[in-house]
Amino acid sequence: MEQAQNQLVSSEAREKLKSQQGRIAFRALLFQLRAFIALILLFTFFALYSSSFLQANNLIILAKQAAINAILGIGMTFVILTAGIDLSVGSIVGLAGMVAGGLLIDGLVLPMFDVVIYFNVWIVMIITLCVGMLFGLVNGIIITRFNVAPFIATLGTLYIARGLALLSNNGATYPNLVGNPELGNAGFPTLGAGRFLELPYSIWIMIVLGLLAMFVASKTPFGRQVYAIGGNMRAAKLSGVRVKTVTMLTYVISGFCAAMVGLIITSQLASAHPATGETFELNAIAAVVLGGTSLAGGRGTISGTIIGAFVIGVLNNGMVIEGVSSFWQTVITGVVIILAVIIDQLQSRLQERKLI
Repeated sequence: MEQAQNQLVSSEAREKLKSQQGRIAFRALLFQLRAFIALILLFTFFALYSSSFLQANNLIILAKQAAINAILGIGMTFVILTAGIDLSVGSIVGLAGMVAGGLLIDGLVLPMFDVVIYFNVWIVMIITLCVGMLFGLVNGIIITRFNVAPFIATLGTLYIARGLALLSNNGATYPNLVGNPELGNAGFPTLGAGRFLELPYSIWIMIVLGLLAMFVASKTPFGRQVYAIGGNMRAAKLSGVRVKTVTMLTYVISGFCAAMVGLIITSQLASAHPATGETFELNAIAAVVLGGTSLAGGRGTISGTIIGAFVIGVLNNGMVIEGVSSFWQTVITGVVIILAVIIDQLQSRLQERKLI
């Protein structure tokens, strides 16, 4: 009789444990898919509420806008995974555009030889990307070699990059960047206006960079080291991870992505303005946070960031279609970001309590 009672209690305990594990798993799944769920809800809401939202032209515009934040967010994700931050990406976007514009319009002036060199579009793009990576490297060196907090270091380079963008042409715009066939630098606007399989190049760039970043983050030693640094920097260092080198590389990646965005926007407008990219760093951080990456580092995914960028894109696009005031758009976007951070903090607390 006593044995039967013990078996009954044991069975009830197992059932209770299974039920608890099921609730924990479901809660964890909701937290992991929160960005995707938000995207589906927003997309459905605007699709039902607005007749023009699902039009092909509008969806392409939406994707192009989201691609800008997604590309910036990809680089930002690597940085934030190490528990860092990069506030300079918006200024690097502006500087990259001015570098490309200057090379196309004025060329590379070598006064000591009384020579002006004009590069073809591909070389201009490579030089511009290298400038972005150089700024990322400077960020990484300041942070890792001089132990400056990432927030302060990148805030300083934000001003430096923006100042250099203004100085490059005395605050003026480089207009009409169509190039000159006689100089061999024509065709730059193709990057922003060209299409492949009916999709703009910017979307394809986002897809390629996204897939590459997912592979690097999840399948390579570098990606695992990035997560290890964000999870526990001291433990990562003791296990042989070259913390300083890996951290510097994340900022180089961020600089590369920012320069790519600068090229895309400059090509789309066929002009370069030194103020391009202002506040872009905030959109990039918002996409990363909305996608589920922890600001404390060590947790997050590239796919989540891309989804987060599309959440912002759908929200902004839908509000524009419905004629919502730009002031209210700013307020609503801010509220969404705060909610995302609150959810992230809640997830961290629940993980600490072993509830998810």
